[in-house]
Amino acid sequence: MSARILVVDDVEVNVRLLEAKLSSEYFTVITASSGAAALKLAHSEHPDIILLDVMMPEMDGFEVCRRLKAEPQTADIPVVMVTALSEVSDRVRGLQAGADDFLTKPVNDIALFARVRSLVRLKRMAEEWRLREEVYGRFDNVIDDARAREDLGPGRVVLWEENALARERITEMLRPVTAEVLQPASGDDLRDTVDASVDLVVVSLSGTQDALRLVAQLRGTEASRVVPILLAAEAEELPRLAKGLDLGANDYIVRPIDRNELTARVRTQIRRKRLQDRLQDNYQRSLALALTDSLTGLYNRRYLMAHLEGLMTRVAEGAQGPAVLMVDIDYFKRVNDNHGHPAGDAVLREVASRIARHVRAFDLVARYGGEEFVVVMPETPLPVASMVAERLRSMVASKPIVLGDGAGDLKTTISIGIAITREGGDNASALLQRADKALYQAKAGGRNCVAGSVAEILPISAPIAASAKP
Repeated sequence: MSARILVVDDVEVNVRLLEAKLSSEYFTVITASSGAAALKLAHSEHPDIILLDVMMPEMDGFEVCRRLKAEPQTADIPVVMVTALSEVSDRVRGLQAGADDFLTKPVNDIALFARVRSLVRLKRMAEEWRLREEVYGRFDNVIDDARAREDLGPGRVVLWEENALARERITEMLRPVTAEVLQPASGDDLRDTVDASVDLVVVSLSGTQDALRLVAQLRGTEASRVVPILLAAEAEELPRLAKGLDLGANDYIVRPIDRNELTARVRTQIRRKRLQDRLQDNYQRSLALALTDSLTGLYNRRYLMAHLEGLMTRVAEGAQGPAVLMVDIDYFKRVNDNHGHPAGDAVLREVASRIARHVRAFDLVARYGGEEFVVVMPETPLPVASMVAERLRSMVASKPIVLGDGAGDLKTTISIGIAITREGGDNASALLQRADKALYQAKAGGRNCVAGSVAEILPISAPIAASAKP
């Protein structure tokens, strides 16, 4: 996962060391040697994450962090403080200033890369929700100001800790920031307990059961996919902590657990969950406003254009451009002519459902019109887009669609055209036109295949044999 990282340190050697480490992992690195310069670059360069030294002259890292979090334009940028300070009180002070985490010098590479990837992933998800909120706001003139206020009240926390004494101690520490601490007795109970009403799950890596597998299962279940997870582990378990972050955990705390640090981290995660809930609530409310297709439940063309134009604005600011898949159901007119419009509607709904289930959570699927669909894939290169397109084509062709009402099954295929954003500038209409041109190439090539376009039409997959066509 690529990202733009702002490294802030007044010591040149420290800057160059971090820059070399991050560049070796293909991150784009921006550097600043003072707090004032960091604030300017945060506004002008829009980094994905900031690695901020604490001990700097004139303006220390705590003050820089407070100013970043106070500005709406920079408040959502994750800040990791990099410091030689190792006292718990210093970590708590940084967390209270708004920092997302601490890394102690000399920086451990495993901790560095795991934390960066985790925070960048969370930031991308938050950006996607905010973009959707901004788009919906164009069509929703009734804004409830109460929804925009931060809810800092006590939260519902689920605690997974097998050791009874440790469980009792952590529960006691959590009382000031929680309304309820749930303690499931088994891994199955944990999965059944965690749903969208839970604000945070605290998972201890110590114990007889594989805690990382529990994390993976929570992230793979729809009801718990977005609930924050805080890991608790021994200092020597750093590789497992890094793996936990890769699996989707949001934060971690190292034993012995300090009461103030735990409550600060829990408050941060609860605040993020409440913000996410608000953004999701805005999203759900706005779906009632003619931005979805009533037949398939997908976004409609109106929302598609607004969303794609928003992504293209990010491209102008330096982000990698999206890829677009233009999808068309092959021989769809025959379905209506031979089986009737109810059968045609069944095919549209099922194809839409299959596409939506087999793309990434932050990809957008829309009904473009008639039997055409569009998938918008943010920051996606052509090889990844072609792989997804081929998977969608194969998935639709592999299983007949049940028409219902005793009408039997119908073998259906799709053709897909791909277009990616051109370097040096592009716009939403041109990107869709190129995808449509690639789709025409796929149709001309025999249907049930994928074709891709950058500036020219480039074939991605050959047509399937005629016997596989409907």
